[in-house]
Amino acid sequence: MKALTSPSKFAVAAAALLGAAAAFFAVPALVQGRPDAAPRAIAPRGPLAADELANIELFRRTSPSVVHITSLGVQRELFSLNVQQVPRGTGTGFVWDDSGHIVTNFHVIQGGNGARVTLADQTTFDAAVVGAFPDRDLAVLRIDAPKAKLPPIALGSSRDLQVGQRVYAIGNPFGLDQTLTTGLVSALNREIESFNNRTIRGVIQTDAAINPGNSGGPLLDSAGRLIGVNTQIASPSGASAGIGFAIPADEVNRIVPRLIRDGRFVRPAIGVSAGPAGLQQVLKLPRGVAIVDVGRGTPAARAGLQPFRRGNRGEVVAGDVITAINGEPVNDFDDMLTALERRQPGETVTLSVWREGRTRSQALVLAAPE
Repeated sequence: MKALTSPSKFAVAAAALLGAAAAFFAVPALVQGRPDAAPRAIAPRGPLAADELANIELFRRTSPSVVHITSLGVQRELFSLNVQQVPRGTGTGFVWDDSGHIVTNFHVIQGGNGARVTLADQTTFDAAVVGAFPDRDLAVLRIDAPKAKLPPIALGSSRDLQVGQRVYAIGNPFGLDQTLTTGLVSALNREIESFNNRTIRGVIQTDAAINPGNSGGPLLDSAGRLIGVNTQIASPSGASAGIGFAIPADEVNRIVPRLIRDGRFVRPAIGVSAGPAGLQQVLKLPRGVAIVDVGRGTPAARAGLQPFRRGNRGEVVAGDVITAINGEPVNDFDDMLTALERRQPGETVTLSVWREGRTRSQALVLAAPE
């Protein structure tokens, strides 16, 4: 028969183990061989610099006017075959007025069949498309939101900008809401190509970081005024490389009210078709719009403009070349469209018309497009 172990021996062993465990957890620095660590004292920061305070105030004042736009598409579920709206992409916009009009880029909503607008306070509203002008990559949406939630952005001018001015961009790059970046006006009067191959002139170039998701957001001056709408970047990688472009505010202020009023941008018409660049090179014509067709009953027909055409023996019969509108040179058909966009149907303009070495002035009343 085995002898029983004394209970006192068990008690001593248990106490030793408990003591070792307590020492391990209570004094880890000693067990690990390192001295105890304490957080350092925080140094006083002092007041913010004047430029920092200005940046903070600008963002506080203007960010409530900037919105997040989600473009929606239609998708059919695999098994139920139900049709539902799903997000297609995101972008930025800003509040134009307290009636709920939101300005953004056309390409932000292009190809979608709906959109949602999320305001700075994170409330979301379904948006209807009021109008769009792809030639300038601009679109206007409308949401039914309380006026108190719709502080219009302050409007500035782009005609008096100078290279070197500080600018600010607020947007939603990569879906990150309410992001502020700063930079300078890097260059003025750049030209970029819109999504329908029309040239957008007078564009502002900036080095403020603009990334996917910033499209349609405001470019602001140091007073917090809108001076442009961020639209494109130049980057091999697709991310900001310090070259961003914004549609100038003067163009925006010219186009947006007409989109709100008419639902589209109505460009007045002359009623002519332009010949290819090769025609002007072969015939050694001056720079301008070589007319190859004049529509019946159009302003051009009433003004007596003549197209280049083939004669009975196959020879080229001289026609007219429009070289200027109201003294503004017209180098090609795109120039002419740009000049007409700044005018209204019913307005009278004076064309400079070249034919066979001589230039004449011809008054013409612009018509509404058909």
